[in-house]
Amino acid sequence: MDRLDNTIRPYAWGSTTAIAELLGIEPTGEPQAEMWMGAHPGAPSRTGRGTLVEVIDADPQGELGAAAVAKFGPRLPFLLKILAAGAPLSLQVHPNLAQAKEGYEDEETRGIPVDAGHRNYKDANHKPELICALTEFDGLCGFRDPSQTADLMAGLEVDSLKPYVDLLRAHPEEAALREVLTAVLSADREDMARTVTEAATACARLGGDYAPYADIAQHYPGDPGVIAAMLLNRVRLQPGEALFLGAGIPHAYLNGLGVEIMANSDNVLRCGLTPKHVDVPELLRVVRFEASGPGVLRPEASADGEEVYETPIDEFRLSRLVLPQSAPARDLTLPTPQILLCTAGSVRTGDIELAPGQSVFVPANEKAEVSGSGTVFRATVVV
Repeated sequence: MDRLDNTIRPYAWGSTTAIAELLGIEPTGEPQAEMWMGAHPGAPSRTGRGTLVEVIDADPQGELGAAAVAKFGPRLPFLLKILAAGAPLSLQVHPNLAQAKEGYEDEETRGIPVDAGHRNYKDANHKPELICALTEFDGLCGFRDPSQTADLMAGLEVDSLKPYVDLLRAHPEEAALREVLTAVLSADREDMARTVTEAATACARLGGDYAPYADIAQHYPGDPGVIAAMLLNRVRLQPGEALFLGAGIPHAYLNGLGVEIMANSDNVLRCGLTPKHVDVPELLRVVRFEASGPGVLRPEASADGEEVYETPIDEFRLSRLVLPQSAPARDLTLPTPQILLCTAGSVRTGDIELAPGQSVFVPANEKAEVSGSGTVFRATVVV
């Protein structure tokens, strides 16, 4: 197995302290948003044998196992991250597999460079994801009932929001959500900026359920995404709880530290809370306009004590092991590739000691035992 040396991405929304505290090192003073573990070409993990991309390319069958290669091809199909949000991320959705393939092929045919700012589809893959909280973790996930949003907006007593309130109350659920999101994102930018400013002032004054939107507006003044965010469920995860984000579900992470796993893709369609490109027609094609609860996941304990976060996705499977003091070594050998990440305590796998924030890649069929006292997240695939 290989100890991983992982890249920390300095996105502006990242916490300046959370990842450093997990790793037990001094903060740099700069944002540290995500630490990537895997074989994504944008920032592959490094090993003593080269990058993880190079290691897998040299022997896909040996590193990934025959079943994983047959199902997913000669690549690691997931990306594992530690995510540290110090400010709200962009409000976004991800396409399903058919939409991603169609969108990617269309932009390739039109000759749009893959690194162009207005490019939507960086690859032909979908991007379902799961975020598991290490600390209290705030986010927005899925559309709330339109009548609840209408009441929330009406409570602000902002005249320019009244047409949205009326739409949310007068139309069936799907039509109401589609029409309001379309109107918010298509409105005149100056008019919308004034609406956002007025709404943010009211949110700050009222506090309570309105406080998150005042905070979002402080980070993104005048952004239409502030109003779009009011259409979504607000959720606060406790440590160990998780959210699964399937295709077409609008979401945004607001604050907190978590372990995130996703299919190995860069495909994001943004709704707001960002200076980046927002393609409204394509976004509306991908969004699922249906109200639903945020669907907080809690791990299901197996007979051997492994706690599994069940999702309908085969590209990844995330589980957690809490190892008590003096417990016997646990055999984690699998016929599929694994990444093991320590998030608390001190654990040992093979001859590698792992402290919080440290990880290893375990090739398929490689003997893998863990011992010590701490918490380990285990990422693999379903074949």
